[in-house]
Amino acid sequence: MSNHNSHGHEAQHNSHGGSMKSYVIGFLLSIILTIIPLVVVMNDLLSKTATIVLILIMAVLQFAVQLIFFMHIRDEEKPRFNLMALIFGLVILLTIVAGSVWIMTYNAVG
Repeated sequence: MSNHNSHGHEAQHNSHGGSMKSYVIGFLLSIILTIIPLVVVMNDLLSKTATIVLILIMAVLQFAVQLIFFMHIRDEEKPRFNLMALIFGLVILLTIVAGSVWIMTYNAVG
């Protein structure tokens, strides 16, 4: 009886551990998504608005990469709870970003 139980636990443990290949791909994508906006900003390649849009797009892609490759959002047995936590996190994130932009726009020291 205990042999069957330990085998089931081992299979469950393996399903939660990510493969090294998945972590390496996620890490490389994260680095690329960080370097692109850095190069654009450092070399002043785009207009201010285009740079902000590029940074926001790269941030969203970075967020998706982190969730898929490191947080294993696809592999969970109960994705509904993860989805609720993800939506809650996005609401908080959007509130912080919107509040920061609001403060930077309307409370600028002249």
